[in-house]
Amino acid sequence: MTVNPHTEPRLPRDRLAIVGIDTGGTFTDIVAAIGGELRVLKVLSTPADPAVAVIQGLAEMLNGAKPGAVTYSSTVATNALLEKKGARVALITNSGFEDLIEIGRQNRDDLYALSPSRPEQLVARSMRLGVAERTLFDGKSLTPLTSAELARLTRAAARSGASAFAICLLHSYANARAENRIARTLAPLKRSISVSHRLLAEYREYERASTTVVNAYIAPRMNAHLANLERRLAGSALRVMQSNGTAIGCGLARAEPVRTILSGPAAGVVGATALAHQIGCDRIITFDMGGTSTDVSLFDRQVKIRTLSYPDGYAVRTPVIDIHTVGAGGGSIARIDEGGSLRVGPQSAGAIPGPACYGRGTLPTVTDADLVAGRLVASSFLGGAMRLYPERSKRALGVLARAMKSTALEAARGVIRVVNANMERAIRVISVEQGYDPRDFTLFAFGGAGPMHACELAMDLGIRRILMPRNPGLLCAWGAASAPLGREYSITVRALNPTLRTLSARASVLEKRARAELRRDGASPAAIKIDLSADMRYRGQSYEIEVPLSASVIEDFHAAHRRRFGHCAPDADVEAVNLRLRAYAADRSMPLEGCARTSVSPKPISRAKTLVGRGQRAVPIYAREAIGAGSRIRGPAVIVELSSTAYLAPEFTLRADEFGNLQLEASR
Repeated sequence: MTVNPHTEPRLPRDRLAIVGIDTGGTFTDIVAAIGGELRVLKVLSTPADPAVAVIQGLAEMLNGAKPGAVTYSSTVATNALLEKKGARVALITNSGFEDLIEIGRQNRDDLYALSPSRPEQLVARSMRLGVAERTLFDGKSLTPLTSAELARLTRAAARSGASAFAICLLHSYANARAENRIARTLAPLKRSISVSHRLLAEYREYERASTTVVNAYIAPRMNAHLANLERRLAGSALRVMQSNGTAIGCGLARAEPVRTILSGPAAGVVGATALAHQIGCDRIITFDMGGTSTDVSLFDRQVKIRTLSYPDGYAVRTPVIDIHTVGAGGGSIARIDEGGSLRVGPQSAGAIPGPACYGRGTLPTVTDADLVAGRLVASSFLGGAMRLYPERSKRALGVLARAMKSTALEAARGVIRVVNANMERAIRVISVEQGYDPRDFTLFAFGGAGPMHACELAMDLGIRRILMPRNPGLLCAWGAASAPLGREYSITVRALNPTLRTLSARASVLEKRARAELRRDGASPAAIKIDLSADMRYRGQSYEIEVPLSASVIEDFHAAHRRRFGHCAPDADVEAVNLRLRAYAADRSMPLEGCARTSVSPKPISRAKTLVGRGQRAVPIYAREAIGAGSRIRGPAVIVELSSTAYLAPEFTLRADEFGNLQLEASR
């Protein structure tokens, strides 16, 4: 059962906890499994030092005992990139290629923008250091790196004032000798060093360079944060969530933090898909609305992984769950723009000062709108552990209402409608724009604010089924604790019309490396699973399709090409460009608690005026823990619990399943 951490005694030494932690922009969520028992806690994040909220929360939850194992999903790397608070980076590359990261690709996100904008470069022009060295595509050295050139480079690097170095030379995936020599030579300078072939052993120099620069930019801050957390958790096994939904040891996360940029959203998808699988739901759209942002992903019987993403506009070629993020959360600030239109986000009030109702902020946010609309119950927020100030929300919405020439309630309705429209567009990106009809899926709503907005969002999309898990505001932490250990590696092979035997032989070195590293992280050899695939194309094409490795890999590529492009060329030469290995070991799982069945309808704990449609109505308020399995509730209603509040629209009927999840069906 879920217990109150304040009433629990100190843990015995033989009951060490397995803990999952998700640090968000507003709250830090902690879930701990102790034996078959689950404990949960939400505390305000501490952006200046995220470790403070983590350590204080663990001390409160576990009464001073150290957890046995911790899996941590963090926004530190993400925020360093988004807020431009990373390191001063020097890029070391081949002479004549210093501007590679600025030239980039010719892709344009907005084809019709007359003045397209590009993200600010993470490395200033003066910090790009060229070296006289050239390696060919096949690994042969055309211009060897000399000792004199290394000495000159070392002097320039020392004078640069850089706190981190990114090393990326042409074709280092085929021959890494020059990059390794530079890394060894610069090591005495005691700066953070990121080396491209260690991060990404693939061709396409721009993506490799950009990935290496991003890693170098965030590495010092992430390294310091994880070192601090590891020191304060001494005696606990610390793992960190990767963007692909698996966990890695703290050492690798400190060296290669670029793998953790989407670790928080990935933990949510892992938790949602694990729960959906256990209850037999295999087609879901995850809707994770937190305090700062909303993350959405589509699950069609399996998690979608992509190998190229663009966090804040920078190319990063590491495996990530296909997640789309928008700046729409409970803390998103509402304002009137220069044209007189209502805008919500992407700017956020965060944890400090937070929404106006938290007692420190003054600007109107989505949380304030939900409170004024009666969909958030001040006395039940965080189980009553955190005080809200409704009068401050009314004051903040009143300022917005005067600008809109409306009432505070109408302004609140406008804010809710606008933020819902922002999230609707995000879901259409990962569904309609990818050829999926959202009406064929269940909307899986979680995060602190997700259940409050799910019904109206589902109606806008034509979705008739909604699933709200127990402890929805803590699902990311639950997913982190459930995440398997994992490794993903790739190499460029450029093999023409290959056989399975040829490709398997090339992949053996990756498999040996992955097994050794997973065992070092504590995985049982018998628990390790390996998936192999190849990036394939017709000879002469520019981009590839990933195909699982099997005896029929060539035929499977033809079929995949026909599915994607409507045609194939069975007589054409096929080239395997890259090999990809995904290794994982599921060595733990979080308990999925049952829910007592009841034949008695739950009784409301109170009633409150709530915005329903265009006006207010008195609606019942239910406590989540009083809703037993088999219970049914017809909307409109509000359901309160520790981690979240749910709004049940009149168009939906709620049923609680045997695990306490709330399953909603459109009744008309």
